[in-house]
Amino acid sequence: QVQLVESGGGLVQAGGSLRLSCAASGRTFSRNAMGWFRQAPGKEREFVGAISWSGGITLYANSVKGRFTISKDNAKNTVYLQMSSLKPEDTAVYYCAAATTDKVRYGTREYDSWGQGTQVTVSS
Repeated sequence: QVQLVESGGGLVQAGGSLRLSCAASGRTFSRNAMGWFRQAPGKEREFVGAISWSGGITLYANSVKGRFTISKDNAKNTVYLQMSSLKPEDTAVYYCAAATTDKVRYGTREYDSWGQGTQVTVSS
């Protein structure tokens, strides 16, 4: 198991930017893909993006493509989600997750460790 702690959430105006961080401890995640998901009130948890262990492969949901960027620093055991051009519909609790393999995947079942989440609120 990997322990994951997200930070960096907050309130931002539409068009603004935020950077989320996810610090990992326990089992090193350096050989597994990492993902970001989000869940808005009354909605199912949805995929945002994922990054391979090397950082060389990324995958994004269409709704965030071109606005969000995932990166990671294996030396710091940290993965980041840079969010730009934020919209009110991006409002949600954002979760990072460690995948069971190095494959970047959309499905929540591909991930076996989850953080507690950080709230992102985008005002119009």
